[in-house]
Amino acid sequence: MHIYFYLKHFPLHAAPFSEGVTKAVHGLACGLIHHGQSVTIVGEGPESGVRVSDYGYEIRVYPADHTHPSFKLSSALVTFLTKNVKPTDRVILNGIFHRSVYAVSKVLKRQTIPYIVAPHDPYHPAIFQKNKALKTLYWHLKESRMLRSAAAIQILDTRHAQWLQKRGIKTPIIALPNGFELQDVIPERNLTWPTNSIPTLYFLGRLDAYNKGLDLLLDAIAQLKQIVPPIPLKLVLQGPDWGDRETLKAQTVKLGIEDYVTFLDPDFTARSAELAMQYDIFCIPSRFEGFSLSALEAMLAARVILISTVAGLAPHVEISGCGLTTEPTVEGILLGILALLQRRDQWFAMGRSGREYALTHLRWESIAAQALPFYRSLG
Repeated sequence: MHIYFYLKHFPLHAAPFSEGVTKAVHGLACGLIHHGQSVTIVGEGPESGVRVSDYGYEIRVYPADHTHPSFKLSSALVTFLTKNVKPTDRVILNGIFHRSVYAVSKVLKRQTIPYIVAPHDPYHPAIFQKNKALKTLYWHLKESRMLRSAAAIQILDTRHAQWLQKRGIKTPIIALPNGFELQDVIPERNLTWPTNSIPTLYFLGRLDAYNKGLDLLLDAIAQLKQIVPPIPLKLVLQGPDWGDRETLKAQTVKLGIEDYVTFLDPDFTARSAELAMQYDIFCIPSRFEGFSLSALEAMLAARVILISTVAGLAPHVEISGCGLTTEPTVEGILLGILALLQRRDQWFAMGRSGREYALTHLRWESIAAQALPFYRSLG
């Protein structure tokens, strides 16, 4: 059995990886290599070629004008899939509402080659609300048909299965969390904690107001500011602009919370855990969220976590006791922040508990070990 991953934008050379899905595909591939599997990651893009990575898996990137989703696949990719991938192999297609993923699934279906879909986000009602008409149409014409024809759907949390079931999808499910790599772990001796008297909240990720719930977070901060006596607090938002940075800044001004909120440009030179270590509470209040690797890396930095209940990491935060889960609403986020502020004397112990839990339970090697029997059973 050879295991193939398809991720259109997987780079031929770049590493380490900062983008979440790329990092997750790389991590699971490394875990499978650890268990002696043969793994190839296939992509499309302007920089094409074939190489064996330093981690042991093969990378094949086929010529394409860009890395954006498209129903038009590289002809060289189609030729490779047709001539080389066998029914005994496993192909994992990565992406949600992704035209290229759908196109590859059609090629595999014609060849009677079973495929697994890994959407990396839940089919939560909130994901349909943005561009609702277009997504609903795509769901009925493309996405649902692809999912029904799949050998399995690989999700990040067993709770995410409910959203598929409510939409009539009965395809077999495997739930695998995301994990971490050893280079993401800050050595125990290097752990530090902020010495500021004012608590600091931190968001790290793409500045996507709707998906990441950043508009809700700012509204919650504005409500917190109205509490008498005032509660001192700082919020830092850091990450690449997905078109919403100026809108979020304008919301900050409109709410009168400029003295509470700071925007920072992304820093791709530092590990996420190193960035998170400068703050007290890591916040990920997403309306929908597959897992949140950045929050996992904050756990490795022994930070306290405030995370949306829908995120795949949320059950692990609850079990480890390293933070709180919250509904992605203004009221839910506000109550979560207030509850954590009241437990400030416990933050050190909470953070350490989350770190130990992650180190024990969320290694890619153990996640790959869970995946392999399921992959083999599909034959």
